[in-house]
Amino acid sequence: MTLRDVFKPLDQRSFDVWHIKSLITTGMGVFTDGYDLSSIGLVLTTVLSYFGVTAGSPEYKLWSSLLTGSALAGAAIGALLFGYLANKGRKKFYGIDVTLMTIGALLQAVVTSPLQLVLVRGLLGVGVGADYVLSPMIMAEHSNAKDRGKLIAFGFGMMWGFGFVTASTLDLVLTSLGISDSIIWRVVLAAGAIPAVAVVYLRRKIPETPRYLLRIQGDSKAFKEVVKTLAKTDVNVKGEYKDIRTFKDYFARFYKVFITAAILWFLFDIVAYSGILFGPSKIAPAVGIKNGAVFNLLVEFVFVFPGGIVAILLIDRVGRKPLQTVGFLGMFASLMLFSLTRSSIPVIGAFTLYGLSHFFSQAGPGSISAAGMLGVELAPTKVRGIVQAITVAAGRIGAVITAFLFPYLPLNVAIGVLSVVALAAAVLTYFVIPETKGRPLEESSGEIKVVEVEEKSKE
Repeated sequence: MTLRDVFKPLDQRSFDVWHIKSLITTGMGVFTDGYDLSSIGLVLTTVLSYFGVTAGSPEYKLWSSLLTGSALAGAAIGALLFGYLANKGRKKFYGIDVTLMTIGALLQAVVTSPLQLVLVRGLLGVGVGADYVLSPMIMAEHSNAKDRGKLIAFGFGMMWGFGFVTASTLDLVLTSLGISDSIIWRVVLAAGAIPAVAVVYLRRKIPETPRYLLRIQGDSKAFKEVVKTLAKTDVNVKGEYKDIRTFKDYFARFYKVFITAAILWFLFDIVAYSGILFGPSKIAPAVGIKNGAVFNLLVEFVFVFPGGIVAILLIDRVGRKPLQTVGFLGMFASLMLFSLTRSSIPVIGAFTLYGLSHFFSQAGPGSISAAGMLGVELAPTKVRGIVQAITVAAGRIGAVITAFLFPYLPLNVAIGVLSVVALAAAVLTYFVIPETKGRPLEESSGEIKVVEVEEKSKE
């Protein structure tokens, strides 16, 4: 039985209850990621004011950058750490990520200084980075080939947005009830622990991925048991399927797509996190909206969710490459127009232009690159954790750059720069990234090709 055949029962099975269980188990972690990373943008001004740092303070921009960037820096560290650990077991560390997020979220409610909040959010970020590596990888390795794109697009693109909306809604409700600002920011930040702790048990019960069992651990017996559970069929596995190749071996063959996948997430997060971190405080007033939570909700419901639906409907039909290319081009056009015309058109027009950048984002790269799809589909099983870790870390570094540069640039200049970044990402996607729709992971990553070439050379 060849490697091309051994995973067919998994790749060709119909959409079933196990896909739904996997979607809920992984998606709720991503929901928490969206909540935790976006909530600080809602309460940033309030937090700084509580600690005596006002817009006129000389250290205001520095603390703004540190508070928004600390979780992102922690996420880069968490991604690299858990990307390495993933080769010692996907399931083994699944649940630790949301446990770290739970602890970090709760500790935010008891900090007594901005520095403590920076450190606590760094810890929270480690859990977020771990989840960005483990969740897309586990979902992809459990999925069938036909539905893998829409599962990842929904489980990561849309679920992140649901967390974002929940944070904004909670902030809006607490504000409307007249609760003190000093309580609101603590509640909003700490509430991220609720969805995280809710899935710890589910994550500990999810089966180990069959691809890890066969290709990394080399455990044919455990592999057959999981396939029987997931695909309801027996598979006759004979021979040795454990992959003994190293990261160096695979990097020498596929370095171009590995590096490009990382660069694309890096570029996307530079653009996306400008709005996530500073949309409520800087962009909302520029389009005539005074309440940051209202701004977030309008952007999500009018632009982001429709974009996500487009991605889910088309990603396994049209493909990843055209959706992402068009998405980045749409981001470029809408952001450039916003930058050039914002001060000369009605605020509703400016808001629409800015909102369209979010529509194209979610219809394209927000459901592909930022959902971890490229890292898991373009990397062979043996190095998937490491490649995914590199792409996640690259994205977080891009977000950190935005956190530290965006506050210091005039708004129109910053938006203009972001549009050019989106254009560069569109060009890279079109010329370098291969299409992966409907293909088993072993084919989309080139893993089968490597095995077959080596087998032929031995004949």
